[in-house]
Amino acid sequence: MSLVEIARFQDVYEADLAAAFLASHGVEVDVTERFQTTVDPLMQRALGLRLMGRADQAEQARDLLARVRAGEFATDDAGDLPPGKPTTRAVGRGLALFMAATGGFASTSLPRRLRPVHWIGVALIGVVAAVSLMLALTGVLSPSY
Repeated sequence: MSLVEIARFQDVYEADLAAAFLASHGVEVDVTERFQTTVDPLMQRALGLRLMGRADQAEQARDLLARVRAGEFATDDAGDLPPGKPTTRAVGRGLALFMAATGGFASTSLPRRLRPVHWIGVALIGVVAAVSLMLALTGVLSPSY
């Protein structure tokens, strides 16, 4: 049984996905250069990963991969995640702003209780929170769902 190159990939995950797809359609393939490319990820681009398969199944495998690239097996849902709630994004942005302004992302080896607090950031967040609360109470700032 002689092996021939079916396809070449530069990403180990893409190669594994193609191998699993071909295996689900009865085509036996093997991903080569896996050890070298997982030990040193820069080698993925240099060496590439090859799908090697039996010579008698090579044409069928190449045809299946060409049909995948053409989008024949795509579904309508495309596996998209539903959009997040606006409040979740606002809370995340607020937390990131608070951490950045108060020194939460300071890269020092000191324990958190010994890190200096950026009081200007805390004051700025307080002013923004007070203005936002005032606008929300007066009805100027209303959620847009």
